[in-house]
Amino acid sequence: MASTLTDRLSRLVKTMRGQARITESNVQDMLREVRMALLEADVALPVVRDFIARVKEKALGQEVVGSLNPGQVLVSVVHKELAATMGEGVADINLAAQPPAVILMAGLQGAGKTTTTAKLTKHLIDKRKKKVLTVSADVYRPAAIEQLKTVTKQAGGEWFPSEPNQKPRDIALAALDYAKRHFFDVLLVDTAGRLAIDEALMAEIKELHATLNPVETLFVVDAMQGQDAVNTAKAFKEALPLTGVILTKLDGDSRGGAALSVRQITGAPIKFAGVSEKIDGLEVFDADRHAGRVLGMGDIVALVEQVTQSVDLASAQAMAEKLKSGSGFDLNDFLQQIAQMKKMGGLGGLMDKLPQNMMGGKQPGQADMDRAERDMKRMEGILRAMTAKERAQPALLMDGKSKASRKRRIAAGAGVQIQDVNRLLNQFDQMQGMMKKMKGGGLMKMMKRLGGMKGMPGM
Repeated sequence: MASTLTDRLSRLVKTMRGQARITESNVQDMLREVRMALLEADVALPVVRDFIARVKEKALGQEVVGSLNPGQVLVSVVHKELAATMGEGVADINLAAQPPAVILMAGLQGAGKTTTTAKLTKHLIDKRKKKVLTVSADVYRPAAIEQLKTVTKQAGGEWFPSEPNQKPRDIALAALDYAKRHFFDVLLVDTAGRLAIDEALMAEIKELHATLNPVETLFVVDAMQGQDAVNTAKAFKEALPLTGVILTKLDGDSRGGAALSVRQITGAPIKFAGVSEKIDGLEVFDADRHAGRVLGMGDIVALVEQVTQSVDLASAQAMAEKLKSGSGFDLNDFLQQIAQMKKMGGLGGLMDKLPQNMMGGKQPGQADMDRAERDMKRMEGILRAMTAKERAQPALLMDGKSKASRKRRIAAGAGVQIQDVNRLLNQFDQMQGMMKKMKGGGLMKMMKRLGGMKGMPGM
């Protein structure tokens, strides 16, 4: 959805540049493009109609002020309405209840309920400093109970045992009693899903809701479902008083229609989004920031948060000193940079948060991203196949009689060709050369040689 909508709006902004006023004619042109992009993204038709009507009403007759042009004003209107459609801002999880605060997880099978339960456990422990207990009331799916046990352990929470021959209501009551007696702050109840909506499922989850009286009833939905998510959302809305939505697989190759549809259909705010398969891959959903991502504006705030959480500031400072001095940069530093990139979600995770104008106005295609990720993994494999001495003294691989045998050993250890090892060493050599040029004002000279100073103010 993001790339389609962004590409269409970018083309529109270019065609409208120079026009002094937003008119009904150019608004219609824009709305046609937006409508097509939303339908391609599998957004529900009633949601598209409502969205288009709101944008048209807000956009018509707006004056073009300051340095903005009509295209930019229209993008601003679309951004605001996208955020409004998804819920405006952040809707925090409600834990204002006599402990334990009970959270009921609902949704279809395959939406990622069990994994999301563990991710939410991790979030509540790390971000809210809560003592969390999980329990599975899914007595139908083989290994569902064991799966929750495993992922809860990974998240650092405590798991309450249950058996497939028990009734879901009895499991829930036993877990609630245990949570009260052992002073847990939060009880997360993972319920059974089905491959499709049926009356038995709804009757069971209604009974669980009535028994537990949860402070939050969260509807877990797969962001890749598109139109199907709307039908599921309607059924759960009719059965339960939903208090929030968690979108899973928002990082997947989805058209993203669920993010825009589900808020309007359920009337419940989107509270969290699954952004990776890792146990800490759950983000508090911010509608304004997500709308920015959809429109190619990036999410610099999320990027800063990610860097702050993932990067070792002491080692980053040491690296900065090496870059500044232009010496001491070795293959261990190269490996460390790749490890830091992986911690932050890889290239894809970073690119998703960068504004398109920082990347020349065009987001790299999925094929380009996949190729870059493969190259990075290959480089990491080559670096890890080296000895500690070789990484600390790259000259051993570039000079001397033993360099050929060393390269053969490294290539065999990493499962690559010798040419791949040579390519990595060449890249490293070029980086070292650039650092030496940057030392002591060499950066300015290098930029002049590259023609980088042309057209810059005051130059």
